[in-house]
Amino acid sequence: MLIAERVDGGPFHGLWEFPGGKIHEHEVPEIALARELSEEIGVVPVAAELFMSIAHEYPDRHVTIEFFLVSEWKNEPTGLEGQALRWISTDELDAEQLLPADESVIRALRTI
Repeated sequence: MLIAERVDGGPFHGLWEFPGGKIHEHEVPEIALARELSEEIGVVPVAAELFMSIAHEYPDRHVTIEFFLVSEWKNEPTGLEGQALRWISTDELDAEQLLPADESVIRALRTI
């Protein structure tokens, strides 16, 4: 799995996350995935499938997240926004180092 360090200075600065981001209004998730991966880490997904959708309640907002498994891509991932990137196994995924919304995804990834 590829994870990226959050460097935006926000409340989760220094934690790790799965690359991706917000879906713009009228944008379908697959297009948002391609756009966000291109902007953040410089890759173009070639093969991706929806893995799971989750809803998570943060103290200041409610988020719905679509998680995709990208099995094939073009270009080498690079932290284009100054963020560090790490390749890790599912066994190395640590819920305390990742965003709170990622906890259920970590559990699900360990079952595949």
